[in-house]
Amino acid sequence: MKNSKFDGKVAIITGSSRGIGKAIASALAKQGARIVLNGRDPGRLATAENELRAIHEHVMGVCCDVSTSEGGQRLIDETLSRFKKIDILICNVGVSMRGNFAELQPGVFQAMFLSNVMSAICTGIPALTHLHMTQGSLVFISSLVGIRGLPGLSAYCSSKMSLRAIAESIRIEEAKHQIHVGLVYVGYTEIEEGKEALTADGSLLLLKKREGKGVQSVGSVASAVLKNLSKRKFITVLTPLGKVQSLMQRLAPRLVERIIIKNLHKFEERSS
Repeated sequence: MKNSKFDGKVAIITGSSRGIGKAIASALAKQGARIVLNGRDPGRLATAENELRAIHEHVMGVCCDVSTSEGGQRLIDETLSRFKKIDILICNVGVSMRGNFAELQPGVFQAMFLSNVMSAICTGIPALTHLHMTQGSLVFISSLVGIRGLPGLSAYCSSKMSLRAIAESIRIEEAKHQIHVGLVYVGYTEIEEGKEALTADGSLLLLKKREGKGVQSVGSVASAVLKNLSKRKFITVLTPLGKVQSLMQRLAPRLVERIIIKNLHKFEERSS
């Protein structure tokens, strides 16, 4: 789309071979942005790349593990080699888990932080110098569980909460460079077939399809992310329930805790 704020911008979206990441990449491509996709599954990444090339040809995929320093640097280097600059980095990689804290293997926490936090660190650090040059955007995709710890999700919640601390620090450190730092709290969102989460012992659990009232589409999440980018906002909280949750957590955290305890069965139902 000509005359869009994103026309000609170079956008990297980690974890974009499916789901929310792919939806964000597609929405940006339709606005004229040059797109760098990322994922660890070469087949899935190639499929996503072909889908976006139907929008325009300025699309590339980089198959690497961005939770490592080597993978994060490779993603940045290959982007610069092809497109010469970076305007937007969206840190979207993430994995979830299920299981009460007392039952968890410590390795589940390690896996959550490796995927959900280290991926943002290993891409964000090498990208910042280049974002200085464009006064670009660094956006972290978090979750409503990053606002309030929930039962059965302690490792996931803590990893997503840490993204706020990182984002707040970067906003202060990089204010002189006029970099936009965004944090998007995503609600209960539809998932593609084959999506998995870690169980308490570290094994994989195939998640059920999400549908019905209260389930966000990946397209609506992508629209919210583009609005965050366009307005250069810091915090974006999605869904009416999420906005209420955010407000209540600030004003009456003990009341929120009592409500959660009374509705534990609903959290257990959603965890399958």
